[in-house]
Amino acid sequence: MKKMIWAFLIFLAMTLLAACGDNSNESTGDSETEEPKTLDVAFDIPETAEANESVELKATVTYGDEKVKDAEEVKFEYWEKGNEDNSTMLESNNNEDGTYTAEVSFENDGVYEIYAHTTARGMHTMPKKAITVGKGTSQNTENDDENHDGGSNEHGHAEGFGMDFTPPKDVKAGKETDLAVDLQMDNEPLEGANVQYEIKSDSGNTEWVETEETKSGKYSAAYIFEDPGTYNMTIHVKNDEGLHEHDEFQIDVN
Repeated sequence: MKKMIWAFLIFLAMTLLAACGDNSNESTGDSETEEPKTLDVAFDIPETAEANESVELKATVTYGDEKVKDAEEVKFEYWEKGNEDNSTMLESNNNEDGTYTAEVSFENDGVYEIYAHTTARGMHTMPKKAITVGKGTSQNTENDDENHDGGSNEHGHAEGFGMDFTPPKDVKAGKETDLAVDLQMDNEPLEGANVQYEIKSDSGNTEWVETEETKSGKYSAAYIFEDPGTYNMTIHVKNDEGLHEHDEFQIDVN
């Protein structure tokens, strides 16, 4: 009789352990398939406006499916195209529903470019839009067209600042790639900066990569491009002295 009781208890214990193992596997499987959340900003502005007309700038911030009602920072930076050195920064109003707005008016005709600088959930993104005011041309843009051949995606930097980055060649999907940028200020290595790589794929997925200052003024990170295609990479540079610079590059992945 005792042997039967012991056999039954052993069988019961084994059954309970097996059930716990199944539940553990199911839980692990769920966590492995859960996709990481991303910070997204829907930036809405009208395509056109008249000079001195009030224009609403609106950023709707989401983290996954969640509306972000407590973003650390949402600012709008605007400038006349070709004259980014003379940009203006606007603080936004938090409407506490995931939207952030500001009002602006442009005194002169021209094409104006605008960033929505957004920091939330430990990430930063800065979608860019353009608005045409009046006829879309001004004396500044006419002079810019005369003095520049064709036009460029480059923008002016703070005086004395320099960025040296060469997009790597023969990049293979699925293999680790070293990305390094050299920064200077007044012809000296820029040390102690906060440097991040914003990497956006053809599909629109964006990843933020932290760098390490591997030597004076040189900031490096290893990154794996998952799929072939053309990636847009923006290098963001900040420091405690108020420096805030960025440049955009393209990387082709085979």
